[in-house]
Amino acid sequence: MRVVCIGLLMGAAEIVPGVSGGTIAFISGIYERLVNALKCFTPVLILELRDKGIKAVWVLTDATFLARLFAAMGIAIVIFANVISYLLQNEPVVIWSFFFGLVLASCWVVSRGADLGTLETYLFLGSGVMTGLVITYLEPLEIQPSVIALFFGGMVAVCAWILPGISGSFILLILGLYAFVVEAIRSADLISLIALGGGCAVGLVSFSHLLSMLFARFRNATFALLTGFMMGSLAKLWPWKNTVSYHLKSDGGQIPLVQEPVLPGTYEVLTQQSADVTIAGLAILSGVFLVIALDWFAKKNDV
Repeated sequence: MRVVCIGLLMGAAEIVPGVSGGTIAFISGIYERLVNALKCFTPVLILELRDKGIKAVWVLTDATFLARLFAAMGIAIVIFANVISYLLQNEPVVIWSFFFGLVLASCWVVSRGADLGTLETYLFLGSGVMTGLVITYLEPLEIQPSVIALFFGGMVAVCAWILPGISGSFILLILGLYAFVVEAIRSADLISLIALGGGCAVGLVSFSHLLSMLFARFRNATFALLTGFMMGSLAKLWPWKNTVSYHLKSDGGQIPLVQEPVLPGTYEVLTQQSADVTIAGLAILSGVFLVIALDWFAKKNDV
């Protein structure tokens, strides 16, 4: 049941450009289990299937865990997509405040895995912060959607999905593919979705091998780097933003592309909307409380 709840939260988080499902996996205590399970899916698995049978391979790949997690993520995306889209459009300060509090508290939770008493740790932490900030302020590209572009876009985006603090949907926005992918999902464009899915599968397996190796050999530095990614992403999640540029969707709607964090008072002047500071504060506290609760459950129970 706990894995299903985490999957629902990961799916809901991935809908928001700027929030990573990997962050939820990290703070809930399943991150390394997820990475180690994903790295099992290699061509060698076909030989294992032939020699050992389905049952042995199912156990080897931790398939029950993955099936529950990804099924819950898919359900969350279907159920919450319209709700979160509505909140982003009509209550942006509230939704961004909640995720800001969630990631802010997550930085503290994840940082406990690193030894902060060494210079090397702070170097990796700083590198992660800078990388997160640079990605947040990248100018969006205008890549022409094609089967090849979708394949490689899926490879890059899925790496961001599994990294705490970096959102896969935000990477698709940066690449100029987000609106096309959303439209492909709505219109059931199978060719485009297969190309995207193929890239995601290749990227996920390849990157999970790299992450597993980093955890095994450079655990402290890896934790510090991932914590830095999350700290750098806080600029993207700041509740009060001034939108500098938009991406036009096919239906005439707008998706914010480049946004600058501003103070609540400046936000009211620029947007002519209430900053809702009190409600924002409560939403931030809700995000913090959720992280603390997830961390507590992670300590009390094994996934």
